[in-house]
Amino acid sequence: MLRTITLAIGVACAALPAFARDQVSDFTLDNGMQVVVIEDHRAPVVTHMVWYRAGSADEQPGVSGVAHFLEHLLFKGTETLEPGEFSATVAANGGRDNAFTSYDYTAYYQRVAADRLELMMTMESDRMVNLQLSEEDILTERDVIIEERNQRVENNPGALFREQMSAAQYLNHRYGVPIIGWRHEMETLDLQDALAYYTQFYAPNNAILVVAGDVQPDEVLDLAQKYYGTIPANPDLPERTRPSEPPQTSARRMTFSDPRVAQPYLTRSYLAPERNSDDQKTAAALTLLAEVLGGAQTSVLNQKLQFEQQKVVYVGAWYSGTSLDKTTFNLTVVPVPGLSLEEAEQELDQAVADFIETGVDEEQLDRIKMQLRASQIYARDDVEKMANRYGRALTSGLTIADIQTWPDVLQAVSSEEIIAAAEMVFDKRKSVTGWLTATDLTAEEITQ
Repeated sequence: MLRTITLAIGVACAALPAFARDQVSDFTLDNGMQVVVIEDHRAPVVTHMVWYRAGSADEQPGVSGVAHFLEHLLFKGTETLEPGEFSATVAANGGRDNAFTSYDYTAYYQRVAADRLELMMTMESDRMVNLQLSEEDILTERDVIIEERNQRVENNPGALFREQMSAAQYLNHRYGVPIIGWRHEMETLDLQDALAYYTQFYAPNNAILVVAGDVQPDEVLDLAQKYYGTIPANPDLPERTRPSEPPQTSARRMTFSDPRVAQPYLTRSYLAPERNSDDQKTAAALTLLAEVLGGAQTSVLNQKLQFEQQKVVYVGAWYSGTSLDKTTFNLTVVPVPGLSLEEAEQELDQAVADFIETGVDEEQLDRIKMQLRASQIYARDDVEKMANRYGRALTSGLTIADIQTWPDVLQAVSSEEIIAAAEMVFDKRKSVTGWLTATDLTAEEITQ
């Protein structure tokens, strides 16, 4: 049965021409707003998204969490909508809506029947400029985000550990500050902080409208001009620059102890290049490197450390290049009971060194490429995933051409380029190694 499925995937991949492209139209309104339309007429539904080129990494020092805070506040009222009326209207029309904040963007979306698109544009364009906030809104929603931090971070030693890892990796860049914010700064966020961020970044010339589904590009453009095109651009929109990270020239280490930890583990992150417009080869090689090393049970590290040597119960590698600035390549190992974190780290280092010395298994690489190709084909069946794919990339500095050529760039990566990428990224001088334990370690144990 497995062989049949594998062959079916191979046939599907072979049937897709290398030059096949998504049905995407791209426009720019007079006020600078980019409009991207992704056609899919198989079902009478549409995903409507507005992406702002502003996330937590664009915050000013001292107000961490304000980007995520404002995301919550946008569900309050406007001059024409009562608090909560936006989401209630979407639900009453059989749809669903939500929003999310990352380092490089904030996005708002609705998934509705295609004939409700105009209604979504009416409401979304309204809250782009007409948000109405009171001091009561601030106090109520600030309590909400603090409780969210309690649930997602303070009650999770792994999340606290990852926060400290990022802070150690990025000494100056805002990627070292958690998206949700540092608690002590979240507690002081006020109306002026929220409005300052809103006024600066929520403008059509800082936004991308992505509409995916059963729509015609010219009709979407007409609606976009009617509702978004009348909003003035922000003439004072600043150039998108962040504090730059100083060169990392020394390996960094940390140990995070918490009695709630059930299973100790170690993570290492390396500074790594992001995907750049017209230059995606390195990111593609790193993407495949992560898959080869730890993307599945048949990957190199899993086979060697988990199954052959039985030294770990879990090992993983991951990399995401869709980032405006430098990102990280990450390795994680959970040792078997009785194996110390020190020993697990040594085993990981040796396995990576052996891999670089031995090289990439060509059959494994072909299989991974086939699986990636298949997943990209199947992703076309979900208009929401397609809208997310384009929105994330465009707000991270990539172009539509970059997005559409990415599958072919991945397929063109050679085993030699993957090894070259490994030799480049696995530089301990640009790494942070973290140990998560249940009890405090002695100074001697940490430095062993």
